[in-house]
Amino acid sequence: MGRLRYDSTLEPINIDDVTLAHMKIIVGTKLRRQESFMMSWVPVDDSGDGRLTAWIHPSIPLVLAFDSTEPVPVDPERIARMMQSLNAHGELVIDEI
Repeated sequence: MGRLRYDSTLEPINIDDVTLAHMKIIVGTKLRRQESFMMSWVPVDDSGDGRLTAWIHPSIPLVLAFDSTEPVPVDPERIARMMQSLNAHGELVIDEI
């Protein structure tokens, strides 16, 4: 289980390595283009929080930590579906977490 640490003041978001590898490409592409967007997920911890949403912006620190030391293979079709959904709705929804 990998982790996405955003803004360094929040607890990391636990995400499986495969999903995190796909997110890395999507988020990296959007931020490289200086495009901000919303990202939503349902936490898997016992925090009691329902769906959470974060504003992803190029100026906010972002760290992706993988459990595996080996690169995770990515599915180009999944990347295309995720990017198409993000571009259509303005929000990256991560429900596989």
